[in-house]
Amino acid sequence: MILVTGGTGLIGSHLLFHLVKNGKNVKASYRNKNSIDKVLEIFGYYSDQAATLFQKISWVKADISDISSLMPLFEGVDYVYHCAALISFSPKDYQVLVKTNIEGTANMVNLCLEHSIKKLCYVSSIAAIGPSTKGQITNEENEWNDTNVSVYGLTKHEAELEVWRGSQEGLPVVMVNPGVVLGPGFWHSGSGTFFKYVSKEKKSYFPGGTGFVSINDVTNAMISLMQSDVEKEQFILVSENLSYREFFQKIAAKLNVKAPIKPIPFWLLEILWRMDWLRSNLRGKRRKLTKNVMKGLYHQETYSSTKIKNTIDFKFENLDDMIEFCCEKFKAQ
Repeated sequence: MILVTGGTGLIGSHLLFHLVKNGKNVKASYRNKNSIDKVLEIFGYYSDQAATLFQKISWVKADISDISSLMPLFEGVDYVYHCAALISFSPKDYQVLVKTNIEGTANMVNLCLEHSIKKLCYVSSIAAIGPSTKGQITNEENEWNDTNVSVYGLTKHEAELEVWRGSQEGLPVVMVNPGVVLGPGFWHSGSGTFFKYVSKEKKSYFPGGTGFVSINDVTNAMISLMQSDVEKEQFILVSENLSYREFFQKIAAKLNVKAPIKPIPFWLLEILWRMDWLRSNLRGKRRKLTKNVMKGLYHQETYSSTKIKNTIDFKFENLDDMIEFCCEKFKAQ
């Protein structure tokens, strides 16, 4: 039996599809029953037998920050994919990020140890690797520096330490650090917001760039690592390092709209994050553009996936194919 936490998210839902399609016995956690419908929708993107495959999943309501609710999840489980996390870059959410990402991961690690789980795959992020040094390519050996890291990246890094702690206590683990994950269906969050932004024919683009990877590559890498003898290793998953201008141009071409043509100047970003701070404090709204996020948008971050290519002979798919697929689904909706 395989357990997937965060089964209703982008990575979790696609991972579930790949697992059940290949005949695996799967259990998944959820927090809000309404969000399960999104998983069925995702299945429908890839198969005419979506409903049949969906019925093979055993759903259990659980909150990773509440260890008592997690205990029923582990009954009969041999392998665990821990995908559940809170994504927020607002400092106001720091304590809930700690509760979910750090304490929740500690709960998962402790229960994996208690139930003698055969292997845990933890989904981290390049945000936990830290920003690349200017002019250099970042790999898994990047020296951690929290100076310009978001609260999300900080808590994901601390969550990684919990996973490494588990490995020292005898739990077999592997960890993946995906870049910006491209996949269909979640248009109001994560990479999905980029497709919405470009579709509106906005004039401006962020002047920096980062690493991108398709959802298929993420799930295939996770499954391959879990089926391998690899343990106590982490892997950056980035198929291409693109500037935001290049990325937006690719989306615009597939959506048949005009691509953004003007870089947002640094001085304007400086004003915008301060205005966002003021709006947050006056209205109690969640931050959308923090100082650390702004700095990330201004610089080209470059990441290497050489390690996973060499370790398990992993080959990334053409990112343009996933961009085209996402655009097709976006236009259909």
